[in-house]
Amino acid sequence: MSESSSLQWGGRFASVPDAALLAFGSSLEEDLVLAPFDVRCSLAHVTALFGGGIITSESAKTLREALRRVASEIAEGSFAEHARATNAEDVHGAIDARVRDHAGEEGARLHAGRSRNDQVATTLALYVRNRAQHAADTAATTAALALAQARIALADGTLLAATTHWQPAQPILLAFWLAAVAESFLRAATRFDRVANDACAASPLGSGACSGSTLPLDREAAARELGFATPTRNALDAIGSRDLALDLVHAVARALGAASRASEEIVLWCTPAFGYARLDDAASTGSSLMPQKRNPDPFELVRAHAAAANGALAAALGTTTGIALSYHRDLQETKAIAIHAIERGLGALDAFASALGYVNYNHDAMTAHAGDGYTVATDIADSLIARGITARRAHELVGTLVTTAERAGRILDANDLDTLADAAGLARPLEAPLDALASVRAKRTIGSTHPDAIAHAIAELETVLAARERNTTV
Repeated sequence: MSESSSLQWGGRFASVPDAALLAFGSSLEEDLVLAPFDVRCSLAHVTALFGGGIITSESAKTLREALRRVASEIAEGSFAEHARATNAEDVHGAIDARVRDHAGEEGARLHAGRSRNDQVATTLALYVRNRAQHAADTAATTAALALAQARIALADGTLLAATTHWQPAQPILLAFWLAAVAESFLRAATRFDRVANDACAASPLGSGACSGSTLPLDREAAARELGFATPTRNALDAIGSRDLALDLVHAVARALGAASRASEEIVLWCTPAFGYARLDDAASTGSSLMPQKRNPDPFELVRAHAAAANGALAAALGTTTGIALSYHRDLQETKAIAIHAIERGLGALDAFASALGYVNYNHDAMTAHAGDGYTVATDIADSLIARGITARRAHELVGTLVTTAERAGRILDANDLDTLADAAGLARPLEAPLDALASVRAKRTIGSTHPDAIAHAIAELETVLAARERNTTV
């Protein structure tokens, strides 16, 4: 096949395009991941052609057989070589050329009534749906893993000093931290599910270049075949919108943000200075020079991938903001950026889920330091407030008490409660938690770190995840 015959727009050109400029404009390598979705799109277009009486049943049969042969080549991995040999601009042109290889003259009927504009938009929607569904399942699996670890930590009663500004704040249970991780990934799963559902809404196929087609394409039948609820309402909007891809990149960036934040704490917990956790050798790497090293590389790389996803989101959004309605070649770059961000982002989310399963938490170290830094100070202030002292006065009194204890190098004890009662003009005794375990058990609010509240939250999260699993497997 000649180079010019692989181009879908070469009809009016007297000479072959400049090879360097053609290569510059090619998106074939980035597009190869879209190949199986393009075949599905093309099979549905055959349905639209046949349903509109544009091709005969024999032509439809020939085209479907050719497309299924291409699908087999894609599945077995040989299609990429054929695609590169065509010098096609993109995977859509490469598949069109390969169909003509298999179907002969009948293959030239495939592109009737179809533009690459609606073809790309539809193929990209199918890709987004597939990847969003995978991402949602990964996020839900990560949430379930965190909850399983939370149940173990709750049974162990592992305590932890929660931090704000990386300073000791208040005692919590490790199960509370793990349940927080689960919450963030449940939200991520919900966002991914929403993107997947949106990608099932309306099919751009049959929109043509920008205004629809004079051929009586059966758009409804094609939409049903591809799993869309309906054809799109406006061809101009349908072929130029990349909202679905942008929504998925955004959801990936948000999910990686959650993974990155958890990774930051795990990386620090694995250092000897903390000693709160140890990463199994299966998820660690060593140093080429230092024999003692056990590096938490997966979590460090997740942080970097999160930053890269944020950059990709900004870049993808930027490519769409300066163009008019309908299709412009800028959108090719949107597609390339989005695909790269999605593929790498989903790989990072998979890696985070795997690495999280290899974290071993140090119950003794976490629990031993849960009260460090006077983390019960807020509870003591609350005890004053419960006795009628204003919040400002309680804060001042306990702050002064902590300063005195710090200078003396000691922890707070029952004598300090008596001192506070006297300073506040209260009758003794003043009761307040003086250790981390008493602090978490003293919590009363819904959503707190109290063991009962955590157990309730875990059960609710598990119920939500189970419901999601039932809904997505029906």
